[in-house]
Amino acid sequence: MMRIALLGATGSIGASTLDVVARHPDRFRITALSAHRNVASLAELCRRFNPEMAVIADPAGADELAQRLRDFAVGSRVMAGPQALIEAAAGAHADCVVAAIVGAAGLESTLAAARAGKRLLLANKESVVMAGSLLKAALAEGGGELLPLDSEHNAVFQCLPGGRPDLARAGVRRIVLTASGGPFRGRRREELAGVTPDMACAHPNWSMGRKISVDSATLMNKGLEVIEAHLLFGAAAADIDVVVHAQSIIHSMVEYVDGSVLAQLGNPDMRTAIAHALAWPERIEAGVAALNLIDIARLDFEVADRATFRCLDLAYQAMAAGGTAPITLNAANEEAVAAFLAGTLPFLAIDRVIADCLERLPAGSVQDLPGLLDSDLTARREAQRIIAGLAA
Repeated sequence: MMRIALLGATGSIGASTLDVVARHPDRFRITALSAHRNVASLAELCRRFNPEMAVIADPAGADELAQRLRDFAVGSRVMAGPQALIEAAAGAHADCVVAAIVGAAGLESTLAAARAGKRLLLANKESVVMAGSLLKAALAEGGGELLPLDSEHNAVFQCLPGGRPDLARAGVRRIVLTASGGPFRGRRREELAGVTPDMACAHPNWSMGRKISVDSATLMNKGLEVIEAHLLFGAAAADIDVVVHAQSIIHSMVEYVDGSVLAQLGNPDMRTAIAHALAWPERIEAGVAALNLIDIARLDFEVADRATFRCLDLAYQAMAAGGTAPITLNAANEEAVAAFLAGTLPFLAIDRVIADCLERLPAGSVQDLPGLLDSDLTARREAQRIIAGLAA
């Protein structure tokens, strides 16, 4: 029986994870659930899964959560705040941690799970982008294992022998990440001037949270995934390509020096990657419909439009600069997307904020978590100043 701590239980990854877990009560047990501030949804999940721990990241919701659990006669221990997330990630109650908290907020608990030697199912790409070297060191220290939940990186993992080999020894020529193109594929830049948050969040294939949906619309999601692939698999920037594949059937590909290209195909449903990572190296039922190639009939590919969607190039730029540049990229993007969703920044200004932030904050070195968090805070403050200037 694998004991699972699910951090970010009320988001889309959390919902998919719980769906897979519920299909296999003989294999998995939920021992900890967390949410940011959605008390009602977290309480309902605790009623269904009866975890040992219920963590609300925002302490203001702790009393309400405790009352709701008493009303449900659920005995979960209520905890609150960042330190509670770390305890949920590192405690002896769990063998496996699903890191599904969105953004930089998930970093410290992810590192804690790695240091504690857990099987870490990582959906929080920002943890890799911001702290790849620290995460690798934490995994080495704790003796745990990391399995990627992003559909693209999970696909690469499945297409590589042994999951994460030495790429040169394995004969890998390049990694090809596929992108759906988001809701604005084929649009010219001038056509995106009046984009609203609801328009940007209307993804054609995937059901995702609003922040990651906007990242998909700008192609920043793919840019972060390029950096993540570099850090997870050790591929050089020149050996990681992005192609637009609107059907979202091929989730990524690995090309080998002998001319072979291995691709992982499946319907666009995160439960496939989640089930793969939960049961690895076995395979289990995920509740995903069988892929019907006859109905699909064709698979199309396009070059990514980097003139319209500039965030992809900014991510390659940050990866090349190294050091604190990926931290700056991620922080500036989070601030810009938040301002866009709040209605205070135009869609087309998101990449401007990020570019200006990268220009104003030259890449430095990061040795430890306090230094990383300081760089993140510096970048956020600079991004906020840029946003305020654009709004003036």
